Amino acid sequence: MKPGIIIAIVIGLVAATAIAGYVGFGAVFAAIGRVGWRGLLTLVLYSVVPFTLLGCAWAAIGHDEPWRRWPVFIWARVVRDSAGELLPFSHLGGFVVGARAAVERGVSPTAAFATTVVDVTTELIAQLGFTGLGIGLLIARLGTHSDHNALIGAAAVGLLLTTAGAVAFIVLQRRGGILIERLIARFIPGAAERTVEVVEAIDRLYHHPRRIAAAVIFHLCAWVASATGVWLALKVAGIHIDLAAMLAVESLVGAVRSAAFAAPMGIGVQEASYALLGPLFGLGPELSLAVSLLKRARDIAIGVPALLTWQGLEGVRLVKGGLDEPDQDPEPGAS
Repeated sequence: MKPGIIIAIVIGLVAATAIAGYVGFGAVFAAIGRVGWRGLLTLVLYSVVPFTLLGCAWAAIGHDEPWRRWPVFIWARVVRDSAGELLPFSHLGGFVVGARAAVERGVSPTAAFATTVVDVTTELIAQLGFTGLGIGLLIARLGTHSDHNALIGAAAVGLLLTTAGAVAFIVLQRRGGILIERLIARFIPGAAERTVEVVEAIDRLYHHPRRIAAAVIFHLCAWVASATGVWLALKVAGIHIDLAAMLAVESLVGAVRSAAFAAPMGIGVQEASYALLGPLFGLGPELSLAVSLLKRARDIAIGVPALLTWQGLEGVRLVKGGLDEPDQDPEPGAS
């Protein structure tokens, strides 16, 4: 790991520990005990719902891929999120790992990387809608004339800036492949000759607006399903909170984490967001931190087996020829 990443992880760990200390370690551990194994097991098992929706969103973009490939995209999405949440780099590395997982299961490299770029875009668009929902619920909760107007204003400004970023990202994709070229050159040097193919494939994908719209809807449903999973886990553990409140907390925490995407694994950022936003919706700071730790435990329970399985499959593939060797598209028009 680079020194900058190590420093960022240490700062995040110190911040998370300081927040827990401020709330009270005893209170936090007691809250974790209230959630218990039932809450964790519920969240882990329920995760099949949002992951299925996320995989379907990705698969919907690859309009030339056969329907039998949909489970491949669901699996690759699990690997992508596992890498982004557990490995010590930003989500950018997770995107590349997810694409490689799709390639390992038979998707052409061109299709894997082109659909990944567009899938990230559609997820960002869907998150804008989900964040807007959270801001609306925040206003409904606090009122328009409250002591939290500064917080509401900051959330609205953040939403506008994120929207501007999304527009800029789309323009970058449509007007040039500089970012894509750099990604391919860095992570798959032997596939650098495919840069033009990937850029052209991305352009073709945007000529199917219905597929793009379907992916956005799938992603929005996945955001809602993910928040519902946390609410259900707490309910099973005997902790009652309004579903609307949980949707608001998850949407706003997700927005903060996305804005701080460079923070490895979101350490410190996620904990601070929960500790700040949870109490505004009736979730005490100790329970808010317990939710954050619950989600991290879920990520470990799912992510470690997924990454180990992917690493084994990747190793077999590399032994047989490696991802850096030019691959043929498995089917005509797969890119």
